[in-house]
Amino acid sequence: MSDLKITASIVLFNTPRTQIDTVLKSVFDSECIETLYIIDNSPNDKWRILEKRAAENGVTKIRYIHNENLGYGASHNLAMQEAIESGSVYHIVLNPDISFGTEVLPALTHFMEENKDASYVLPKVVYPDGEIQYLCKLLPTPGDLIFRRFLPKSWGKKRNDRYCLKMSGYDKVINPPCLSGCFMFLRLSTLQEHNIFFDEGYFMYCEDFDLMRRLHRVSKTLYFPDVQIVHDHQKESYKNKKMLIAHIKSAMRYFGKYGWWFDRERQAMNKRVLGEIEFCQEG
Repeated sequence: MSDLKITASIVLFNTPRTQIDTVLKSVFDSECIETLYIIDNSPNDKWRILEKRAAENGVTKIRYIHNENLGYGASHNLAMQEAIESGSVYHIVLNPDISFGTEVLPALTHFMEENKDASYVLPKVVYPDGEIQYLCKLLPTPGDLIFRRFLPKSWGKKRNDRYCLKMSGYDKVINPPCLSGCFMFLRLSTLQEHNIFFDEGYFMYCEDFDLMRRLHRVSKTLYFPDVQIVHDHQKESYKNKKMLIAHIKSAMRYFGKYGWWFDRERQAMNKRVLGEIEFCQEG
């Protein structure tokens, strides 16, 4: 493994112990992450004990921050700012429901070193049963999100397949303008140079779409299928009315910021990636 400094951050809020144990095992086993920032927005600081666990591990240091619940993006911003000050080259924004093998971080680091014009890379993401998650997307229209959330899948299958870029095959490197925020492998120098961090006006949901869009303006945001991670995604906003309301509020902020039905930048970015995928298929 190279001597490039890598840091990571996880935001907790009443997170189950099983998830914490699983993601920490991945972090510790990788032996690549120098500091893991744990921003705990839970009512109490019982997970401060994780600092001791990291000390016993001897490779990854844990910086535990017990905080008022500022929201997902604002919490990760705290970690990324400290990571930049510490001299970190790459930073990983991790969901607590993620796990990965020891081969993943070396492969992603090597890929980013070979692609200096990229600020972000997402590996292949699968469910625990091995089914692929289609997390490369076009920039969404309001219709895309409405069809996905509120209408029967069969009604909007063709539209949703296009939105999730399924025609790419998910078997090659592509440069979409919108990717999932469940595992964000970021080049910190790009964020710092262009002052691009999470918009703290989002409390939860859509902050990853917003960040990715702004990064895509100045760099490549790449999907790299040669290694994969596991995302035990529970789709809370499909089960919990409070989470659904939070999702709707964030979507309203997103479209209010960039445009609802008319969005020239969205049209241009989406046309470009669709053209690149079509060109690769023809080639």
